[in-house]
Amino acid sequence: MKNLILGLAMMFALTTVGFAQKVSNFNITEQMVAEAQKAWCGALVQINQTKEQGGDYKKLATEIIDAAYFYQAGPVLFKPTLTTGEQTFRMDKEGALAYFVGGNDKYKADNGFALRGWTKCESKPRAFVLNGDMAISMGNVHMWNSKGEETIVDKTWGYKLDEKGNLRIVLHHSSLPYKPNNTVAELKK
Repeated sequence: MKNLILGLAMMFALTTVGFAQKVSNFNITEQMVAEAQKAWCGALVQINQTKEQGGDYKKLATEIIDAAYFYQAGPVLFKPTLTTGEQTFRMDKEGALAYFVGGNDKYKADNGFALRGWTKCESKPRAFVLNGDMAISMGNVHMWNSKGEETIVDKTWGYKLDEKGNLRIVLHHSSLPYKPNNTVAELKK
């Protein structure tokens, strides 16, 4: 578990180049964003595997959220895939943790998105907007469960570098792809 957290921290860390003096670059790159999304996918699978192996998946999820999201600085604009009503948006860490692993009486509808049997996850960004210490990415995330069934979600991510140069998620919008045949009633199911 410590190796995963260390790996996530390294993936989200801004690299510096050392010469006679240390040089810092506060510009997010496309590679940094792609690596962060790959790490997010790995973390999603690891949370599920940890639960299946009887490990402390809630502690792991807490550490992952602390390393990947920027709740330490205030609200994160997080709209999870399978949320509705008053609990659609998860601006604080408690709401995010409830969504990923469930078990919070304030969020009774949450079953734990990270606990759905995910065995593989791939992020496929379509485009990036890079602007200094901020970045936005949009694309799809493909997830497979233990039966080999694939789920695809549309994702928009926003990132900001923290004061230590770590890449942090400040925006995470996820939704199921729109199906043109759906009526409003079918979408509410």
